[in-house]
Amino acid sequence: MLCSFGCREAHRKRSSTNRSVAYYRTKEGRDKKRTQNGKRVGGHKGKGPPAPGEEKGGECPWTTRMVGHVRMVTSLIERRRVSLREIREMLRRVVRQQSLGKRKRIDYIMGHLNRASP
Repeated sequence: MLCSFGCREAHRKRSSTNRSVAYYRTKEGRDKKRTQNGKRVGGHKGKGPPAPGEEKGGECPWTTRMVGHVRMVTSLIERRRVSLREIREMLRRVVRQQSLGKRKRIDYIMGHLNRASP
């Protein structure tokens, strides 16, 4: 019989959190978390060499394979040959743009309305 207060689900969530906390307190867990956090900021910050196909020199955080795919798709859409330099410049421009998540929604809307009033 299930508890109407959701005790089973609360216990399951609490147990999952406890397992996760215990894992990330181990050396293996800390190393894995460091690697995951490094991937999130766009660079390879974990231990060991970068993955195969990853750009060198920190100039472009995207893999060569991904840039090649974006180049092929862009060439098909624009019906012309697009150079790797153009794709890298486009990706840098896109990444420089601030996302909606960095500001409150109302500030984003007001800024947009002030720039392009109807």
